[in-house]
Amino acid sequence: MIYPVVNEVLKMPMKTHELLTVLEAAEALCLKPKTIRAWIGARRIGCVRLGGAVRVPVTEIARLITEGSIPAREQ
Repeated sequence: MIYPVVNEVLKMPMKTHELLTVLEAAEALCLKPKTIRAWIGARRIGCVRLGGAVRVPVTEIARLITEGSIPAREQ
């Protein structure tokens, strides 16, 4: 099942200045915000810190999707 927010994120132009909140990043990847925060802490996903706010670049979401994609076998 693809959530509407995933389609929106994937349709966005991939520019490094486009930032998502932790909640938006979690929704785009169908994960919990706690997971995104843990990945940020482990440096598995890049982020931008703006004062007390944490933002995830759209390019990081695209990278995770691309690196995690496994192609189907050809028969």
